[in-house]
Amino acid sequence: MRVALATCTRLRRQRRRPRPRRALAGLGVRAEPAIWDADVDWSRYDLVVIRTTWDYTHRPDEFLAWADRLPHVLNPASVLRWNTDKRYLRDLADAGVPVVPTRWDPDDVPSDWPEYVIKPAVSAGSRDTARWTAAEHARARAHLRGLRDAGRTVMVQPYLSHIDTAGETALVFLDGEFSHAARKAPILAPGTGVQGLVLPGDGRGEITAATATDAELDVVPLTLAAVPDAPGLLYARVDLVPGPDGDPVVLELELAEPNLFLRHGPGAVEVLAKAVLARL
Repeated sequence: MRVALATCTRLRRQRRRPRPRRALAGLGVRAEPAIWDADVDWSRYDLVVIRTTWDYTHRPDEFLAWADRLPHVLNPASVLRWNTDKRYLRDLADAGVPVVPTRWDPDDVPSDWPEYVIKPAVSAGSRDTARWTAAEHARARAHLRGLRDAGRTVMVQPYLSHIDTAGETALVFLDGEFSHAARKAPILAPGTGVQGLVLPGDGRGEITAATATDAELDVVPLTLAAVPDAPGLLYARVDLVPGPDGDPVVLELELAEPNLFLRHGPGAVEVLAKAVLARL
């Protein structure tokens, strides 16, 4: 059996650990990285697992059309289509999931939030995301208008101050079961943005192992229940931050190409490999 671990050109030659290829090989499955937009005969693979296709945000329509053509892909193409545009947060909010308040394509920057974040709805690794204060409205307006002029859907969210001390908590689920948690340090300073991808090991957003709280885990069932084709998920990552009252709210739900922080979950690589084998 042969599995493709879909990646992108920038990451093809990076040494990344832990690697599920060895765990899959121990189960009799040959896994190999394959660049999603390269000239690849995808029909020779029994399964394509979306892993680090982190440049898709430059060409999202092309990426989704490619996923639609694959005979067997995880997560499913329908999930990728729903999750690669952060407007899915509106679906989560409609389902009663506590999410970070979001204003979509506003005409101007907010006057009622002392700090806020502007970002595009289609992005990965915090690309084109910036944190602004009320004293920087002129630069913030330029950021907002630049995204809108480029035809991109714009999100504006309040900057939740608890992030500065608590960071973000990522809850990783493999084959429908909770695996492990990781803590992501804040990466946005006031008046600064991120122009390129935040990649593991580049010194931004340090990742450490974490222990999920009951309150954080309680948010997950309703969140995943709102996902189309949720039973078909191979993996999921729910990113939570403390809301204004300290209770966890969903910042993002990562189902397309998330870093799963496998090295912070003892046995997680083996769990993922067994889940892939089960799908085969």
